[in-house]
Amino acid sequence: MTTELSPRAREIVAVARQLLEEKGPAGLSMRRLADRVGIRASSIYKHLPDKQALEHAIVSTVFEELADEFEAALEHADPVGTMVAIYRRYAKDHPHLYRLMTEQPLQRDLLVPGVEERASLPARLLVGDDPDAGRALWAFAHGMTILELNDRFPPSADIDAAWRAGFDAFRRYAENAQ
Repeated sequence: MTTELSPRAREIVAVARQLLEEKGPAGLSMRRLADRVGIRASSIYKHLPDKQALEHAIVSTVFEELADEFEAALEHADPVGTMVAIYRRYAKDHPHLYRLMTEQPLQRDLLVPGVEERASLPARLLVGDDPDAGRALWAFAHGMTILELNDRFPPSADIDAAWRAGFDAFRRYAENAQ
C-alpha cells in the first residue's frame, strides 16, 4: 500500500468505516459500500484492490488517530494511566473498529508504512524503550479490553480496580526504567 490514498479512496475508506461502525463486520460489504458512496461495486476496485486492502486502510487510519492521542498522552502528568484510558475508551466507543484491528492477522505490508510503529512507540517509550515491556503493556490493555467488551468479568468484579492494578504495575515499571 502506498502512504497516500487518492481522495476518492480516502472517501471510500471513510464511508467503509462508517458502515463498519453502524452495522458491524457483516454490514461491511462491497455492494453496500458502493451504494453508500454512489458508485458501482466494481468501481471500488479501481481505488482499493480488495476488501482486505480496504480493511487495512481502515486499520491504518485508526492507528494514525491513536498515535496522535498516545503521543499527546506522553505529555500528561500520568502518561501510563492516560494512555491506557485512551485505549480502553477507544475500544468501548468503537468496538467494531477495535475488533477489526485485533481479531484477525495483521498484514503489515497492507498498512501505511510506519503507522503501526508510530502508534506503538509511545507505549514503548513509557517503559524505557523496551520492546518486550511495550508488548506486555499492550497485551495487558488488550486482554482487559477484550474481556470487558465480551462481558467476561463476573457481575461482582470491580473492573476499574483491575485496570488500576494493571496500569499501576506498568507505572512502577516505567518509573524504574527511567
